[in-house]
Amino acid sequence: MTDENGRLIWISAARPGRTHDNTAARHDHILNHLLAAGLGALADLGFRGLDNDIRDPVIVTGYTASRTHKLTTAQKTANRVLAIGRAPVEHGFAHLKNWRILTKLRIDPAGATRLLRALLVLTSLEVNR
Repeated sequence: MTDENGRLIWISAARPGRTHDNTAARHDHILNHLLAAGLGALADLGFRGLDNDIRDPVIVTGYTASRTHKLTTAQKTANRVLAIGRAPVEHGFAHLKNWRILTKLRIDPAGATRLLRALLVLTSLEVNR
């Protein structure tokens, strides 16, 4: 998770790559934590269905088209606005991927979690400097 400027602020525990975004978010109680803090989040389409509150969503995702349902002009515009808002998030993740140690990481999930959280601290120190 990043702030609005793309600075990493939280990293979940490492999970197998096959774990769906929604499953990981539910396991970490992301929605409840955001509600408790009075915060919201912009998320990619992998998080669709996590927050079903249509009137006051905490997690905002884009619209998807299907073969039978094309996106309206308003939905396309909303997706563009969401993409612009999410750009700093993607930059934050890209910054984390600059750490070469992560390119060929082959350790157990607990070790990966410790390493990623240490990198989060180092990234925060680097940004504050």
